[in-house]
Amino acid sequence: MQAKKVAIGRLYGIGVGPGDPELLTLRAHRILSRVPVIFVPQKDGKSRSYASQIIASLVKEPEQKIIELVFPMRKNAEELASYWEKATQNIWRHLSEGKDCAFIAEGDPLFYGTFNHVFAALQKGHPEVDIEVIPGISSVNAAAARALLPLASGDERVAILSTVYEDKAIREVLENFDTVVFLKISTALGRILNILEELNLTDKCIYVRRCTTADEEIIRDVKRIEGKKPDYFSMLIVRR
Repeated sequence: MQAKKVAIGRLYGIGVGPGDPELLTLRAHRILSRVPVIFVPQKDGKSRSYASQIIASLVKEPEQKIIELVFPMRKNAEELASYWEKATQNIWRHLSEGKDCAFIAEGDPLFYGTFNHVFAALQKGHPEVDIEVIPGISSVNAAAARALLPLASGDERVAILSTVYEDKAIREVLENFDTVVFLKISTALGRILNILEELNLTDKCIYVRRCTTADEEIIRDVKRIEGKKPDYFSMLIVRR
C-alpha cells in the first residue's frame, strides 16, 4: 500500500508589535496560541529575543515548540546568506512534516524585518509552501502614538530611514520631507544631532526608546542625549 502523502504545513509570518503584549492583534494572538512550532529570530544564540519576550505569556510548552534562529547583527548580505539558508532549511523541515509554523518579528514582519529574507528564500526554494503574513503595529506608529505626534496630514510627505546614510543624504531628506523617522540610530546619533542643529531642527525632534515597554523613554529635548549611545530599539522623529 502506498504511504499517504503528508500535507505541507502553513507558515505564518507574524508581527508581534513594538513591545506591549496587549498590542498584539487578535489574529496574531489566536494563531500564536495554537501553532505547534514558533520560530524566533535571535542575534547571537545567547541573549533572549526581544520578540519572544512579547509572546512569553502565550506559549504553552511543551505542547508548542520554540526554535531560535540565529541572525547576527551584520549588514553584509553575503555573510548573512548562509544564516538565511540554514533558517529556511530548518523551517522547511518542520513544514514538510505537516506542521503549521509561525515566524515572529517585533513590529511588522515585512517592515525592515528578518522575515523578508526568509520569505524570499522560501518562495524561491519551496514555492509550494502556503505563507500568510499577519501584520503588526510597527515601532514607528507606536512611537508616534506614545509621543502624541502626528506623522503626516494632508499632502505631507514622510521618510523612514533604517540605516546610516552619508551626511549629505541625511540633509537632503530632512530638507525635502515634512516628517523624517530615523531607525537604528545607535552608531549615527551624533552625526544626526549635528545636522539637526545646522538646519535649526533640534527643537522639532523627539527621541523615543523602547516604546510601549516598561523601559520606554520619550525625550523632547534631544540635547539631553548628546554624547550617549542609544540601544537598538531607539529612534528619532523629526516633524518640521
